[in-house]
Amino acid sequence: METTPIMKLALRTLIGAALLIVAAGAAQAQAGRISVTDVAGRTVEVTQPVRRMILGEGRQTYLVAALDREDPFGRVVGWRDDFEKADNDGYHIYREKYPAIADLPRFGGAKEGTFDVEQAVALRPDVIVMNLESKAATEEAGLLQKLAKVGVPVVFIDFRERPFENSEPSIRLMGKLLGREDRAEDLVTFRREQVEIVQQRLASYSGKRPKVMIERAAGYADECCMSFGDENFGRMVKVAGGDNMAANLIPGTFGTVNPEQIVAANPDVVIVTGSNWKLYVPDGKWVGVGPGADAQVARDRLADLMQRPPYRTVRAVADGRVHAIWHQFYDSPYQFVAIQVLAKWLHPDLFADLDPDAAFKELHDRFLPIPYKPGYWVSVKLGS
Repeated sequence: METTPIMKLALRTLIGAALLIVAAGAAQAQAGRISVTDVAGRTVEVTQPVRRMILGEGRQTYLVAALDREDPFGRVVGWRDDFEKADNDGYHIYREKYPAIADLPRFGGAKEGTFDVEQAVALRPDVIVMNLESKAATEEAGLLQKLAKVGVPVVFIDFRERPFENSEPSIRLMGKLLGREDRAEDLVTFRREQVEIVQQRLASYSGKRPKVMIERAAGYADECCMSFGDENFGRMVKVAGGDNMAANLIPGTFGTVNPEQIVAANPDVVIVTGSNWKLYVPDGKWVGVGPGADAQVARDRLADLMQRPPYRTVRAVADGRVHAIWHQFYDSPYQFVAIQVLAKWLHPDLFADLDPDAAFKELHDRFLPIPYKPGYWVSVKLGS
């Protein structure tokens, strides 16, 4: 029987449909479903590798970019609106290279009760990655249940609440989601090696551990003073060979100390955290350290902060041991850089040859898609 044009067209259509089915099946097999355990201890079934994800915090970019260097935003279909506000300089460096991120759908925070579930579902994510600190709020608002009902899994990572416990599991979890397990292990190894440089040298040190006041987000608000307990920057001080004066005053990770406690402690070293928060607090007195920051402007702002009553008479100011460091080290996989910087400030002779700038540049060169721009820390000498 002679094959007519219509029959040929039908045959081509059938073959095309069959190929599509095979391709879809192959893609589905390649992606697969796996069970992962997040840092909250929850077992969650997800697609691997993830092709569409929502970042529950925009600053999760710090991790995603390190693991998915070639196309860090290729899988991101939406994110929380914090990156540009909390790290304005860093956001614009990424935006310059990846202009399309300006058009990514933005969400409010789950912790603040402004996360839009319907908007999230409409973006058809394979997974939503939340910060651990938002877990209680998501449970209270029923977000996890609502998302589970429509088949959208949520996993929690953490670099903020208990980073010394949760950073490595968070890196590995994201590596598994992205199908970048080997790269995640490389990042874990690199971080460990950089911290061990400090730990090994301090292991044989028996001298004094300077008493440190570390003020969280100094100048962000008028009140004094937010600080850290024995975690996050508070633990970084300890690992770097210092004595965090707030470790026994703040029971959790975050809290406050009052001016009288600072005066009574009379710290040997004062360190404040800062960032470019012009979208959060345009008139704030914060120290805008970060990538490419103007060091002189940062030093001037830091000097102004030391004119507040709690600091005027303390030993650190008199001895010229006053410093500012990038706040976002507290919520990223880059804590090892802060530990090295702190070690040099606390024990300048012991760590005279240590170069945190070189370590941070190596991280950028090996893992990140953007160039390294110094400006993440400054010091001032105010003593007589």
